[in-house]
Amino acid sequence: MALDISPCATDDDLEAWRRVRIAVIPYERTQSIAEIRADATPERLLVLAREDGVVVGSGMATRSEIGKAGTVIPRVLPEHRRRGYGTALLERLVDHVAGLGHPTVRAGADDDGSLAFARRFGFEEVNREVEQTYRLTGPVEPTPAPAGIEVVTAQERPGLWEAAYEGFGLEALADFAVDAPLEVSPEGWTRSWLGDPMFLAVHDGDVVGCAGLGLDPDQPTRAENGLTAVRRDWRGRGLAVHLKLVTLAWAAEHGIEEVYTWTQDGNAAMRALNERLGYDTTMVGIQLARPLAGLLGHA
Repeated sequence: MALDISPCATDDDLEAWRRVRIAVIPYERTQSIAEIRADATPERLLVLAREDGVVVGSGMATRSEIGKAGTVIPRVLPEHRRRGYGTALLERLVDHVAGLGHPTVRAGADDDGSLAFARRFGFEEVNREVEQTYRLTGPVEPTPAPAGIEVVTAQERPGLWEAAYEGFGLEALADFAVDAPLEVSPEGWTRSWLGDPMFLAVHDGDVVGCAGLGLDPDQPTRAENGLTAVRRDWRGRGLAVHLKLVTLAWAAEHGIEEVYTWTQDGNAAMRALNERLGYDTTMVGIQLARPLAGLLGHA
C-alpha cells in the first residue's frame, strides 16, 4: 500500500477536503466550495492524502498573513492516526512553504494531541487565541448608535469595504495582538476579511467601525463573528458594543442559535467586551512557529 498526497483539483476533491476539516474541527465553520475557490491564490496549496483510494487526511500550506512565514495545516482523520500520515502530510506542506521562500513555518493546535505532534517537530508557542461563544435564546436589542453614525452593510454599498482598506483597515490590522505584524494586501482584505453580512459604521462617508458574521454552510444555526474593529479616534463611545449587538440581533432574526469568535489572548479589551455581552469562553487555541531551517531535512 502506498500513500498518495495530491493537490485538490476538482469539486469532488474540495468536498472531500471539506469533510476532513469538518470531522477534525467540527466546532468551526468550514468554507463552502465556492468560498474555497474564491480564496484561491498562487501561494495556496490544498492536498488530499489517500491510502488505496481512501481519504485519510488533508492539508493546506500557504503564506501566513502574520510576518514573513508560511502556514502549514496537516489533518488526519481520527481513525487513521498514528500511522505516519500526519508526518507525510507535514513534509509535503513544508516542501511547499520552502518553495515559496518563507524562512518561518507557522501552525496551530486546539487540542493536546495536535500540540504534542507539533512539538515533536520543534514548533514552539508564539501566541494564543481564545474562543468565546454567545448562545442566542431570543431577540437581541442593540444599543443606540453613537451620534453621527450610520450603520450599513458592505453588501448594500459595493466598493465601500474596498475603499476602507487604507484609512480604516490598515489601522485595524496593525492593532491585532499578535507576535508579528499582520501583512494583508488590499486583495486579501477584500477576499478574506469581508463578512456576509458585514456591518459598517460610517461617519461623513468614511468607515470608522465594522462587525460581521461568517455563516456556516453545514450548520445553519451557527455562525462565526468576523472582524470587529473601531477606528482609534472613535473608541470609548460605545460603537463596538453597538456593532456587536447589531450582528447578534441579525443572527437572532435569521435563526442562528450560536455565534462564536476567536480573539487574541492579548486583546483583553475585546475579550472583556464579549464577556460583558454574555459570551462564554469555550476553547483556547495555541499558535506555534519555528524556523524552516532544520525542519524535515530543510537546510
